[in-house]
Amino acid sequence: MKRFCTGLVLACVLAPALQGCFPLVATGMVGTGFVIADRRTSGAQLEDEGIELRADHAIGDKYGEKVHVNTTSFNRNLLLTGEVPDQATRTDLEALARATTNVRSVIDETVIAGNSSFSQRTTDSYVSTKVHARLVSEADGRYSPVHISVTTEDGIVYLMGLVTRSEGDAAASVASTTSGVRKVVKVFEYIAKAPESEKAASPQDKSPPPAPSKPEDVQPAAPQSEETLPPAQPVHM
Repeated sequence: MKRFCTGLVLACVLAPALQGCFPLVATGMVGTGFVIADRRTSGAQLEDEGIELRADHAIGDKYGEKVHVNTTSFNRNLLLTGEVPDQATRTDLEALARATTNVRSVIDETVIAGNSSFSQRTTDSYVSTKVHARLVSEADGRYSPVHISVTTEDGIVYLMGLVTRSEGDAAASVASTTSGVRKVVKVFEYIAKAPESEKAASPQDKSPPPAPSKPEDVQPAAPQSEETLPPAQPVHM
């Protein structure tokens, strides 16, 4: 696996004495009242998981071990990374991805090459871990690491999330200076500004998070009161 949940990493960093990270993420509370807030609705978060599963199954059923493709969905924008044997396969895989239920857009960053080795995939996982750790430790109020998804393929780090342009640039700068990173590709969906609800959030606010919506009740993940730009085309750094 080359993709990790930044919120999970953040939870582990902030509360190492607690047993396991999943309950922290599930309840939305960490340490002394810190709230892990995702800018996607709960329904969109669930739908992203479903999109990845459906796309993985469609690709696996048709191509099996002939390809090595990772799927990462954020706010129903589906990123494809990995290796495929030829252009015809690449085109067909993109069509499969676009046909996946509830996908808004597909960003195809696969390359025509032989499948990566186990060693390379292990290295990529380690790179993602290092990027996550630095995004947490060096945020310094410029962005929230829980709003950013990191995927690494062959030393190339792909960043997804709902962020402002300044937040995305700051996070990409941290990622690009991490050892083992060959290149950073920004695949962010930009919002005009951080929601007022985040600015007003208090560490003492311990109200429970809203109950998750059903996947079929997906809402636009961006805050309704904010301007959201279309998903960005990949920006290579």
